[in-house]
Amino acid sequence: MLKNLTISKSAAFVFLFGLLISLRAFSQAPVEVNDNVSQQIFSFNQIEVLKDPGGKLSFDQISSKAYHNQFKPSKTSTPQATSFNTTYWFRIRIKHNSKAEKYFLLEFFDQTIDHITAYIPQDNGTYKTKIFGDRYKFSQRVLRHKNFELLIDNKNDLVQTYYFKIRSSQVADAIIVLRSAEWFIAYALNEYFFFGIFYGMILVFSFYNLIMFIAIRQKQYLYYVLYNLSVGLFEMSNDGIAYQYLWPNAPGWNQIAYAFALCAASIFALLFTRALLYVKAKAPRLNQVILWIIGLRIAFFVYSLLFNQNLFSYKFIEFIPLSAAFFTGIYIYSKGYLPARFFVLGYGFLFLGFTMKLLIMLHFDWINFGVISYYSLSFCFVLEMVFLSFAIGDKVSILKKKKDKAQRQIIKQMAVNAKLKDNLNQELEHQVETRTKEVFHKSLIIEAKNSELQQANDLLLQQAEEITRMNILLEQDNQELQTNVEKVTRDRVMSADVDFEEFSRIYPDKESCNLFLAELKWKNGYICRKCKNTHFYAGHIPYSRRCSKCGYEESVTTYTIFHNTRIPINKAFYMVFLIFSSKGKISSHKLSELLNIRQSTCWTYGTRIKTVMEERKSKLKKTNKNGWSELVLD
Repeated sequence: MLKNLTISKSAAFVFLFGLLISLRAFSQAPVEVNDNVSQQIFSFNQIEVLKDPGGKLSFDQISSKAYHNQFKPSKTSTPQATSFNTTYWFRIRIKHNSKAEKYFLLEFFDQTIDHITAYIPQDNGTYKTKIFGDRYKFSQRVLRHKNFELLIDNKNDLVQTYYFKIRSSQVADAIIVLRSAEWFIAYALNEYFFFGIFYGMILVFSFYNLIMFIAIRQKQYLYYVLYNLSVGLFEMSNDGIAYQYLWPNAPGWNQIAYAFALCAASIFALLFTRALLYVKAKAPRLNQVILWIIGLRIAFFVYSLLFNQNLFSYKFIEFIPLSAAFFTGIYIYSKGYLPARFFVLGYGFLFLGFTMKLLIMLHFDWINFGVISYYSLSFCFVLEMVFLSFAIGDKVSILKKKKDKAQRQIIKQMAVNAKLKDNLNQELEHQVETRTKEVFHKSLIIEAKNSELQQANDLLLQQAEEITRMNILLEQDNQELQTNVEKVTRDRVMSADVDFEEFSRIYPDKESCNLFLAELKWKNGYICRKCKNTHFYAGHIPYSRRCSKCGYEESVTTYTIFHNTRIPINKAFYMVFLIFSSKGKISSHKLSELLNIRQSTCWTYGTRIKTVMEERKSKLKKTNKNGWSELVLD
């Protein structure tokens, strides 16, 4: 009897131990397909997670018994893939119902997941693979919807396990929902309808303020338009609407588009704050802080874009510019600036929505109570747009009141000015009348004086005519004298009777030297060296002559000792004159000192001049008036 009792106790122990093992093995709660339940979100023990840091585990390993107990139930209602570019495995169990009349599908609510590999169980025990994610073109999706949908086969009554391999470059929410097709269609249509209202409001507010900017030309309207459009683009990137409608074939751009929009929204929000609240004038220190935040935000964006795009996922950094704008509005309002009240109210709602999203991201699950909390930031964006528009309108209204008050003061002042003007005009009329009488009496005196002045003017006119005649005679004498002086001077130069200083005064620049060469070269008339024609036109360079027949142009220095010389022509003139006047005995060192030219250049050009002198030695002895000019022409 005792032995039988002992055996019974052992059997009971084995039975309980087996029962515990069985409960452990099947502890994951399956979700049943039921026509009466339109949707079921997998959460807590309904979805299990296994982290694969190296990403080396295969599906065969994951689905084996060795890894069966390594999956852990989700500790939160919304499991997340928090490590960037790390592989996560998720497992759910579905109890199929072949008697269900509705079609069902699985939907991934987070449309920002990069890679999802779904392993779908088949009736024969094998698995079919389906790959999707936002790194693939939108056209590859089974359903043209912003989220990821997976149709399930509900032809058996088995409890089957689904595996999902997820990898993303940002924090990904593994929100998996079992939905009936009817519920999905109704939900999708309603969602897109409200999206249309939301983005339509953004466009309407933006278009209205753009018109205001064109009409008034105030920067605050332009900043507000750009801020609204940036917010709209960020929301569209987050919702997947942008990927569906704007860039469906650009998955690479879709990965970072939200970062551009978010950075632009922060920058234009701060610029709008500065312009709307006159921060530069009312709070100079806060203005400097805002400018620093804008600079740092741009620097962070550029660094993230170029070096580590994973940093784009830290969206909570926008808490800094948002707080700066919110605090600025509170501070300006505390200083008595009334338009800041709606600004503070609008940013208060935005601050609340941002805080709720941040707390949900930090797994405060009691806040995540449904669609309102999930889209809380979008709702707060709408409220912010409304109140910011009120703030702009309030500012315009206050400005209009100030303008009306100023106009009333101007009208009042204009009435006072008109009265003063009448009094002043009466006084001026009296003074003018008195002054007119005085002027009339003085005009009689002036008329008498004018008669005397007229007589004196007639006498002066006669004297002026005589002086003019004498000036004409003197001018003629001066011209004759100048002609004689120039003639004598040229004769002295040609005879080499002047010193270097006087020569420099006679030929001080290139113009005078070219004129002398032209007169010397063509003193006997022009003859073309090509066709012997005697008619010419002025050339393209000063003092050159171009043949009227063949077009050959001859410069003033061609066929002279100055042709192709590298020193200024006036200095070349002086060098010829000095060498001739010294009969070739002047040294190159002396020429370099007098002309401020390198000694080697003076030696080279001086040698050329002395060679010509030696060749024309006999001719130079016979010259009486030509002098050194005989050395010039070839």
